[in-house]
Amino acid sequence: MKKIFLFLLALTAMTAAHALEMPEIFGDNMMLQQKTQAKIWGWAKAGSKVEVSASWTKDKQTATAGDDGKWMVQLLTPAASYDPQTVTVKADGATLNIDNVLIGEVWFCSGQSNMEMPLGGFWNCPVEGANEAIAMSGKYKRAIRVATIPKVAAQTPQEKVSGKWQECVPENAPGFSACGYFFARTLTDILDVPVGIINCSWGGSCVEGWLPRDILITYPDGLTPTGDADYLQKMVMYNGMLHPLAGYTVKGFLWNQGESNMGREAEYIDRFTTMVNLWRKLWNQPLDKLPFYTVELPPYWYDDAEGDWGAKFRAAQHFITRMVENCGCVCTNDLIYDYESKQIHGTKKLEIGQRLAYMAAVRDYGIKGIVADAPEFEHMRPMKATQEDQAVIAGSVVKENPNAQGMVMCLYFTNCEDGFDRMDGIEGFEAAGDDGVWHPAIVWAASEWRTQPQGCFLKLVCPEVPDVVSVRYNFKNFAPGKLHGMRGLPVVPFTAKRR
Repeated sequence: MKKIFLFLLALTAMTAAHALEMPEIFGDNMMLQQKTQAKIWGWAKAGSKVEVSASWTKDKQTATAGDDGKWMVQLLTPAASYDPQTVTVKADGATLNIDNVLIGEVWFCSGQSNMEMPLGGFWNCPVEGANEAIAMSGKYKRAIRVATIPKVAAQTPQEKVSGKWQECVPENAPGFSACGYFFARTLTDILDVPVGIINCSWGGSCVEGWLPRDILITYPDGLTPTGDADYLQKMVMYNGMLHPLAGYTVKGFLWNQGESNMGREAEYIDRFTTMVNLWRKLWNQPLDKLPFYTVELPPYWYDDAEGDWGAKFRAAQHFITRMVENCGCVCTNDLIYDYESKQIHGTKKLEIGQRLAYMAAVRDYGIKGIVADAPEFEHMRPMKATQEDQAVIAGSVVKENPNAQGMVMCLYFTNCEDGFDRMDGIEGFEAAGDDGVWHPAIVWAASEWRTQPQGCFLKLVCPEVPDVVSVRYNFKNFAPGKLHGMRGLPVVPFTAKRR
C-alpha cells in the first residue's frame, strides 16, 4: 500500500508539472491595457499547443510550449470599456477561464513605504480622508482594479509570484496602495475609462534592490547590503517580485522611493537612470520609452530639520527627470503638516495621486487645460528698485536697508506665466553674499508684461545682504512649502547662484 501511495503521489506530481498553469496576475478581475498587443503567458507540457481566445474577438492566438514549458501569446485588445470580458486558455485538454476581465489603462507602481502605504494606513500613520475614500470605493467597482504583489526576497530570478487582481470595493480598498488608488481614481475620472494598478513595492527598499545581479556587480559596492534587514538587501526585490511580472503590458510606471538612498545623490542619479532604462527594456514595448513618473522625497527632519541633505536628494530627483526622456517628478513639499516633521509617512496621499494623474493625463493622454508641471526656478538678475519697490521695501521691516534705494533681485520661473497664489507674505526664501552665510529674505510677486516674456516673477531683498550672490527656497530637510502657482502646484525647492 505504501508503494502504491508513493507511486500515485509521484504520478500526481508529474501530472501537475505538465498541467496548464498561469501566473496569478492573469486571473479573474484582471485589467488588460487597451488598444495594444497584451502579453499573456504561462506553462504547459513541453511541445504542447496552447490556444488563447477572448470574448471580444473571434480571432484566436496560439503558441507552442518550449522545452521549459513556458509559452506566450500577444492578444490584441480593443478600446477601453466597462463591460466585463472573458479570456479562455486551452492546452492538452485543460481549460482555464479568466472571468470579469476589464480593458483599460494599466500602470505599474513601485518603490518603498510611501508607495506601499495602504489606504488603511500603517500603525500610527493614517492616510488623510481614508475612511471616506474606502466607504465610497464601491462607486468604482466597474472602473478600478488593483493587484498587490506580496513581499518576496529571492537571491535568483523567479518565474512566479503571487498577486491577484481585486475589485474596488470597501472590503478590499484598505489594502490598496493609497498613492496608487488615488492616482487610479483621478485618472478614471479624467479619462472615463477603467484603470488598473499593479502595486509592487517594499518599504525601506533601496534602488539597488530593484536591479539585477549582472548590473550590481559592476558597481564598486557590488552586492554588499546597505543594512541587515531584508528590505536593505540588493537585487532581492528584482528577483522575487519584479522579474516574474516583467513584460505584463502596462502604460507606464509610477515610482515613490528615495529615503534609503539619501546622501548618495550622484550614485542615485546613475543607478536610477540605469533602472529606468532596464525596466523599459524588460517590458519591451514600443520605443522602449514607457513613461516613468516619480514622487519627490517628502520633507522630513532627518535628524536635523535645518540640514540640506534631503533637499540635495530632491534636487537630484528633479535633475533625473530633466536628463532622462519621458520622465517626470511631482513636487510634494507642500503636502506635509508642521507636526509631521518626524513622520516619514505623511498623511496627504490624495494630492500625490492626483498630481501623478495630472502628469499622465497631460503627457500621455493629451488632455488639454490641466496644469501638470510645478513652477521651477529658471534664472535671476538684479534690477534697480522702482518707486513701487521702494514703497514695498519702506513699508517692511527693512526700511533702513540700503537696498531700499538700490537693487532688487528678480527671480524668474517656468510653469507660472499667470503668477503665484499670493502677492506678498511669501516665506521660505533666503539669500547669501560672497561669505555664503544664509539670511531670511523678503519676497513679493511682480509682473512686467511688456518687457518680460515670463510675465510674473518674484522680487527679493535681504537686509543683511546688500549684494546678493546666492538665493535658495525651502532648501532644507524639513521646510513645508507655502508658495504655489495659480493651479495649486508648489514651487520646486532650489538653490542657485547669480551668474
